[in-house]
Amino acid sequence: MDYPVILATLLILSCAGFYLGRRRAIVASGGSLRALHSLPSYYGFYIAVWAGVPALILFLVWIAAQNSVIDHLVQAALPDPLRALAPDRKALLMADIRNIATGNVVRAQPDAAVAAAAEHYKRLVELSRWMLVAAMLLLTSLGTFLAYRRINPAMRARNAVERVARWFLIVCSTIAVFATIGIILSLLFEALRFFDRVPVGEFLFGLRWSPQEALRADQVGSSGSFGAVPVFTGTLLITAIAMLVAGPVGLFAAIYLSEYASPRVRNWVKPVMEVLAGIPTVVYGFFAALTVAPFIRDLGLSLGLDTASESALAAGLVMGVMIIPYVSSLADDVINAVPQSLRDGAYGLGATRSEAVRHVVIPAALPGIVGALLLGVSRAVGETMIVVMAAGLSAKLTANPLDNVTTVTVQIVTLLVGDQEFDSAKTLSAFALGLVLFVVTLGLNVIALRVVQKYREKYD
Repeated sequence: MDYPVILATLLILSCAGFYLGRRRAIVASGGSLRALHSLPSYYGFYIAVWAGVPALILFLVWIAAQNSVIDHLVQAALPDPLRALAPDRKALLMADIRNIATGNVVRAQPDAAVAAAAEHYKRLVELSRWMLVAAMLLLTSLGTFLAYRRINPAMRARNAVERVARWFLIVCSTIAVFATIGIILSLLFEALRFFDRVPVGEFLFGLRWSPQEALRADQVGSSGSFGAVPVFTGTLLITAIAMLVAGPVGLFAAIYLSEYASPRVRNWVKPVMEVLAGIPTVVYGFFAALTVAPFIRDLGLSLGLDTASESALAAGLVMGVMIIPYVSSLADDVINAVPQSLRDGAYGLGATRSEAVRHVVIPAALPGIVGALLLGVSRAVGETMIVVMAAGLSAKLTANPLDNVTTVTVQIVTLLVGDQEFDSAKTLSAFALGLVLFVVTLGLNVIALRVVQKYREKYD
């Protein structure tokens, strides 16, 4: 039995428990729902929780421990010569055994011992799944039975269900916190390994980025320069161009849709604008590379300007168009959330609609607008595909938007793909770039929060 089938069966049993608990509560009330402490649906959720949650926890724990347990049992059954292999050779052997057991044959004629181990592995996996199904059914049945017996009109089912929901939210928030901590520690650990080889000052203030390291003495074109200033300069240049497009256009579109447009126009324009958010970034990249970049190059050449085939201006313009829906949608929601009483007060004092928007609505919605712009900046900083296809890979220290540049995310992807040595400074420099980008983004967010708090105090 496959795992999706097991989970689907558990979901069906939980739904059956819900209807069973709801029906039990209605019957226990004697036809008068006022006699119940909680709504009948809470009693249904109570049984559904006891039927599904313990079995789901068992499923997750079982899946997490299954592979290591089965590998240990298979290795214990191997012949003595195979058990005595070195750890790396044994890991390769176990990979072969798993591939043969799952049908991904890696050897034309595997050894008899390996084939027997693969059959043993397959039997253990099948046995583990059926044991898991039996254990989950037992837990589901036991949970349903115990929860069913506890249902009575005086039972505080709502409190119990809300307690479970609160713990679920706590677990989710804890996972998010630990995931963030894990990401930071992984970046920090690998970045420190990089800074052991390359000085921090050279990385932060160096003006040349060429992370090609020589693998042999006579290799050509390997400088090993890790000055990240050109990379961050390109990131800031493209982000600035994108926000110069997305910021004003998105904000003015939000103001028009929320304050001036009729309901009919809003119902047509807003969905059409948000279609831009659903277009894949690779499509924007093709549009930038095949249409915008050649147009900018031809226009620049016609004006006598030295314009590259791939430019920061092309990538920034297309990226700005892509970010417009994010800024517009969030700003529109924030402006609509401004109380109508503020507008009515401004109109009562003789203000026109435009004066009310400038002096009342926008200042009141400023914290949310700043948040929308920050989201747009984060979207621009993290974009990769458009930059690769429209701005190039050259790390140049330039402020000329007609020149080709690169960004931090593009360099991270370039450094980590392909057949690379993970212990080389070239590969580890990707983690250093990510760490610095994280610190810079965090600093910008902290500054923005301070600005938002300062203005928010006037309207609370």
